[in-house]
Amino acid sequence: MQVTQWSKGLSVEVGGHGVVSHVGAALLRLLADRSGLTQALSAALSRRGFSPGRDRGRVLVDLAVMIADGGEAIADIEVLRHQSEVFGQVASPATCWRALDEISDVGLRRIARTRAKVRARVWGLVGSVPSARAAGRDLGEGVVVLDVDSTIVLAHSDKDGAAATYKHTYGFHPILVTCDNTGELLTIKLRPGNAGANTAADHLTVLTEAFAQVPVGHRRHLLIRGDSAAATHAVLDWLTAQDAKRNRRVEYSIGWPIGEAERAAIHALPAAAWS
Repeated sequence: MQVTQWSKGLSVEVGGHGVVSHVGAALLRLLADRSGLTQALSAALSRRGFSPGRDRGRVLVDLAVMIADGGEAIADIEVLRHQSEVFGQVASPATCWRALDEISDVGLRRIARTRAKVRARVWGLVGSVPSARAAGRDLGEGVVVLDVDSTIVLAHSDKDGAAATYKHTYGFHPILVTCDNTGELLTIKLRPGNAGANTAADHLTVLTEAFAQVPVGHRRHLLIRGDSAAATHAVLDWLTAQDAKRNRRVEYSIGWPIGEAERAAIHALPAAAWS
C-alpha cells in the first residue's frame, strides 16, 4: 500500500465553491507520511498471515490526526471519513476499535521504538532542537528539558478505568512527560482517577520511556523538571544514578513546599555548602 497515494495531486486554494472543512488536518497526515511514521507503524504492527482491510499504521495516524483536530471519541473519526475528497478512504469507528484492541504489550513496545526511530530522523533533519527557556532566560543549546507531571481528564460517564479524583471530580489521572524544547509529548501513562500523584513507580516508568524517546545524540545533557509529586527518594535517587552514567549529564529541578522542617535544615547548612 502506498500511504501517500491519497495526497497525489492534492492542492490548496483559498475561496471558491465546495469548500472542504477541517482541511488543515491534511497537513498532519502528510507530515506523518513524509516523515516515514505511517509506514514505520505499519511495519511495526504487521503480523504473519494477517492482511487487514485497513492498514494499521494508517489507522493509528488517522486516530492521532482526529485527536489533534479536536476529536474526543473514536466515533469522531467520521469527521475525516466525511472528507473523502481529501483523505480518501478512512477506517470506520468499528475498524479503529479492532485495530486498537489488537495491540498487545509487544505491539506497544514496537510502537514506542518506531516513534523513537522516526523522532531521531526528524530531529536529525532539523539539525538542532530549539533551546528551552526558564525564568525568562535561555538554558543554552544542547540542554533537553523534560517536564514530568500528571493531569486530570474528566469523564462524563462511567468509562472503563475511570474513578473519583483527588480534586473531587471523576475520570482519569494520567502522568506524562513532555519535551519543553519542541513541545512534544514523549510518553503518557493512563491511570484511574484515584491514582496517587506522587507514585514513584509511575514516575520512573514514564521517565524511563521518555529517555528512550530522546534521540541518543541529544541525551548528553538532560534537565528533568517536576513538581512536589516527583520529590520522592526513589525518583531522585534514580535521576542521580542516571547522572552517574558515562557521557551523560542529568540534572533535575523539583518543586517542594518549604515548611519549618525544611527551613531548619537549610539554616543548619554553612554558607560554603551552597553554590
